[in-house]
Amino acid sequence: MSLDSLLFYHAEQSRAINAENPTGEKGRGGMAASELGVGRKGKPCILNIPQEASVTLADIEGPGMINHIWITLLDDPDRPESLLEGIRLTMYWDGSAEPAVDSPLGSFFCCGLGQDCLVNSLPVAVNPRRGMNVFFHMPFRSHAKIVIENHSGSVIPRLFYQVDYTVGNEFPEDVQYFHALYQKSFPVKAGSDHTLLDISGAGTYAGTYLSVRSFAPYCWCEGELKFYLDDDTDYPTICGTGTEDYFGGAWGFGVYHGRHAVDTTFCAPYMGYPYHAQLNVNNTIHERGLYRWHIEDPIYFHDRLRVTLQSMGKHDNLLFEREDEIATVAYWYQKI
Repeated sequence: MSLDSLLFYHAEQSRAINAENPTGEKGRGGMAASELGVGRKGKPCILNIPQEASVTLADIEGPGMINHIWITLLDDPDRPESLLEGIRLTMYWDGSAEPAVDSPLGSFFCCGLGQDCLVNSLPVAVNPRRGMNVFFHMPFRSHAKIVIENHSGSVIPRLFYQVDYTVGNEFPEDVQYFHALYQKSFPVKAGSDHTLLDISGAGTYAGTYLSVRSFAPYCWCEGELKFYLDDDTDYPTICGTGTEDYFGGAWGFGVYHGRHAVDTTFCAPYMGYPYHAQLNVNNTIHERGLYRWHIEDPIYFHDRLRVTLQSMGKHDNLLFEREDEIATVAYWYQKI
């Protein structure tokens, strides 16, 4: 979709699911009552989701396409840090028993490590205060289901959400389905690589979210991100030159203040480094979150795709193997 698409008539019908209209049924929104009466913000959220409970946020008959999802949680300053990473988000297309999307809630919205941050990109935006949005288009032919599972170790006091979608869409035979997968290496073993994705079939790689918790000083971002396409074996077709290079930065994102280079965060439409935290006074433990969207430069695969990332650093002009904690979300489209 683009601005030009607003110029033309569309036969699809617009719908939205949230706590005020949990089925998205036409003419059935805002029917609950508050102390101000019926239709006056009677049910804006889901209350008190127990530990280990599973809640279906959306259950939609197709054909249709999800165009936008917004989610936020009660802004409790005493909430456990595990809340964003302890809520599992899954999505299922066309009755599949296996989720096409499987990720902690925070990481899916580029807020890994249990920390929320501001994200200003084309497909994902996180706005004050913890308003998490995704605009990836998610088509389905017969059915779509979105589920959250609460593995955070505490009750979720309030969950607000909205799923904006259309029904009655017509899709060509080669339409692909949205996928996202979370993977974690804790830590990466020295000399080994973190695997983001290893799948068979044909599709389009759409983007990467990376969170890193580093446990040693010195440069953390020399590892190359590699895309093994189709029949690639020992060596990939696409091989980057460094972690910060892949995410659109350079020289470790360091901007000099006097004689010291300081990590500098940024957000741009297709790439960003929205989160950095130094966790101890001797400057050895850091947390970082980065995103990269392949919207203008998609990566196509036809039989298989394997994506890996090295954990490497540099000190005194020499490379060395690191053993950092690395977690990723890979986003892609593929037929199911």
